[in-house]
Amino acid sequence: MDATTDKDLLVQEQIYNALCYLGESEPEEILNSCDEYLRQHDKLAYPHRVIILKAMETVVKNNIALLDKSTAKEVIRDWQQAASNVLVAVGQRFINKVMEEVLTKFQPGILPHYFVLQTFANLSVSNGE
Repeated sequence: MDATTDKDLLVQEQIYNALCYLGESEPEEILNSCDEYLRQHDKLAYPHRVIILKAMETVVKNNIALLDKSTAKEVIRDWQQAASNVLVAVGQRFINKVMEEVLTKFQPGILPHYFVLQTFANLSVSNGE
């Protein structure tokens, strides 16, 4: 997974494809490995973090019926937290665009998802002066 930091887009795409391919035969193993890698590399640049998150999303979508319920719940929570963190980091430079995007998740009469609210809170903290 360290190769996700390669500047060559072709290499990044190959890493994504490899993770997805391996995820077809061992989805829980790949999801747990990606989760562990992201936890150990919390300073990983966000474009590279996104590659791993997208691979995790693809593995979950393609194998949701095969995943153990507890694994799926844990992975989804971790994935949502990581995605929220990415939005907060991007929001430190492009706050208006991120806010615009997150606001689309608010629907009249529907309680917003926990991570939407958490993202708003963390955006305010990281951009407070």
